[in-house]
Amino acid sequence: MTQALTSLARMTLRQLRQVASELGVTLYSRKTKAELVDAIGERQADISSVEQEHSPPPKTIDSTRVVFLPRDPQWAYVFWEISESDRQQAFKDGASQLCLRVADVTGVSDGGVHPHTLQEVPVDSHATEWYLPVPLSDRDYRVELGYRVNAGGWISLAYSSIARVPALHPSEQILDQFVPFSLEAPLGQVDAAGIASQPATTPDSGLHERLYQTATSFGRTMGRGSEAFHELEGASGSGLNASGAGLWASGRNESGSGVVGQRKRAFWLVADAELIVYGATDPSARLSIGGEEVPLSSDGTFRVQVPFRDGEQVYAIEAIAADGEQKRNITLNFDRSTPEDNSNPSDQAVAEWF
Repeated sequence: MTQALTSLARMTLRQLRQVASELGVTLYSRKTKAELVDAIGERQADISSVEQEHSPPPKTIDSTRVVFLPRDPQWAYVFWEISESDRQQAFKDGASQLCLRVADVTGVSDGGVHPHTLQEVPVDSHATEWYLPVPLSDRDYRVELGYRVNAGGWISLAYSSIARVPALHPSEQILDQFVPFSLEAPLGQVDAAGIASQPATTPDSGLHERLYQTATSFGRTMGRGSEAFHELEGASGSGLNASGAGLWASGRNESGSGVVGQRKRAFWLVADAELIVYGATDPSARLSIGGEEVPLSSDGTFRVQVPFRDGEQVYAIEAIAADGEQKRNITLNFDRSTPEDNSNPSDQAVAEWF
């Protein structure tokens, strides 16, 4: 009698019927104890043979490999597989501690590394993955898997591919499509709802203009800099001349003769401001500002350069992960006012008496 049958023979009739019910033995309630023991033994043997027939073969690792994956500017993920032959050979050679060596290889060719940058991280001998702190962001790294030897030696098993760790700060690169507006660009029209739009005669000015219109669509905004001044000038008819100075500001009368020496000179001034919205997120994420999708650089950074005109601007920034499971958002609010504007571009400068 086998060990399994001996164990069954020690059970009570009630326990045997419970096991027979779980195994699907038919007519178990009519069988004697001896019949139940035989029926359960046969059933267990059948189930065991079926499981062995359909169970997948054990996974064999043919070669040792290690993979280095930067997760963000401060952490990286490493996983590896060690073949049984390499493991046995390493222990024969006196291996004592499994380790990962992280090397900075930025700008170095032919497998070299920067001096004094090699870091050795001991890991659990049964582990197959590890999180590593990144020494410095915006650099190229390579990971080596191996064993430390008791006598102070090193047994190398495998090298990872070189991977770039993204920068911690936004990129300094300015994308051409975000070059801001020109000072000579015409003003858009404002409808009854207070939403600014581009003139019908000009083409779409690009993403930066659409973002600006979205950020200021909640109310009427003044023109930028000198534009706001001349807009008020045309509306009020206050008698200001083209340079922004009053008719009598130069000390002359309407006839052109003043009480001081007659001198005239053209003079002009242009000043304005721009707003730069920048940041970074996961390179695979989808970024939008005010509902307008904004492209990301390869390292996940973005930089938007928009007009900063008088009035309030609201930029609602949202990043959504590639799988849609996570999102982050921030809302930036800016307000500009120009309490005084006596400026004019050079092509509008006129000779003035003073």
